[in-house]
Amino acid sequence: QVQLVESGGGLVQAGGSLRLSCSASGSIFSINAMGWYWYRQAPGKQRELVAVIGSGGFINYADPVKGRFTISRDNAKNTVYLQMNGLKPEDTAVYYCNLRSYHDDYWGQGTQVTVSS
Repeated sequence: QVQLVESGGGLVQAGGSLRLSCSASGSIFSINAMGWYWYRQAPGKQRELVAVIGSGGFINYADPVKGRFTISRDNAKNTVYLQMNGLKPEDTAVYYCNLRSYHDDYWGQGTQVTVSS
């Protein structure tokens, strides 16, 4: 059984920064071969992809966060990070991490990020 535990959410003023972390534990056969994703879901909206970092280092961001957010991974710690700078009120959402391969799909419980104007 695999568990993903997120941390780092909170309340911040517009223009501020937060760093989200998501650590995986349990029976993961080959986490290095898996992709890490960050999603977010704002109230009344659908869940949307924020950033992805593949097993080979491929990185991509959603247009609204490009230039402000940075995704990284530490395979030795089974952890993915999302550094969020220049936060805006429209970034307010529950952020979820996702660890995925062709055969497996794991989700964190979500962490609330609230940006005040």
